[in-house]
Amino acid sequence: MKAWDPELYLQFEEERTRPARDLLARITLKDPHYVSDLGCGPGNSTALLYDAYPQATITGVDSSEPMLQQARQRLTSCVFQLADVSTWHPKNPQNIIYANAALQWVPDHKRLLPHLVQQLAQDGVLAFQMPDNLDQPSHALMRKVAIEGAWKDKIGESAFRSKRLLATNTYYDLLAGQGCEVDIWRTTYYHVMPSATAIVDWVRSTGLRPFLSPLDESEQKMFLQRYLAELQQAYRRQENGNVLLAFPRIFIVARKSKR
Repeated sequence: MKAWDPELYLQFEEERTRPARDLLARITLKDPHYVSDLGCGPGNSTALLYDAYPQATITGVDSSEPMLQQARQRLTSCVFQLADVSTWHPKNPQNIIYANAALQWVPDHKRLLPHLVQQLAQDGVLAFQMPDNLDQPSHALMRKVAIEGAWKDKIGESAFRSKRLLATNTYYDLLAGQGCEVDIWRTTYYHVMPSATAIVDWVRSTGLRPFLSPLDESEQKMFLQRYLAELQQAYRRQENGNVLLAFPRIFIVARKSKR
């Protein structure tokens, strides 16, 4: 798959960072020494952690070197590491492990979450939020266009096997079973977008990647044209000309109990 594009990702930096701030606000741990940002991308969420915990050793972890290069330029006081989150082992137990819209890309959460809890210090916090929008028009219409187009076989089945989140009670049981106090909530953001074209720009850097990556330039252009036409039908303009992009997310803050 084509490498992540930091510039495209940051076109909607404010919208992407707002859930990160909301997640951070629910972490009550004081004066952490070691903080990690999993799936840190270009460093927008890492910057929030640095501002909140300037005394801590903050490490950003990502599997994309282009993303990390941008993050290093942005935050010279933080450490950035190229690693796979599913097998990541920090040198020191972490007081906070934080992941903003990253863990939905990592398979097998029943194995992943206990692994991450094991990397926490006693009384440490695992805090993460994930998009829960596969049934929203923005994502359902990707699959519709992919199935109806001549490119279906070229795209392949893997793009259609989107990683659905586990049930909320399953996440609770997984983390409570690891000795954590668990706080879970779900929020739907309504992002004000200037047009349906802006929605295309948003998801091109994330959800559209597995659909577009196997296609040549001409096919990508046709795919995006058909996808945009579908979006324009699904997202009607408001009276002032804008459109509202509904974006549900699930938030979890789990604190490892002292034993």
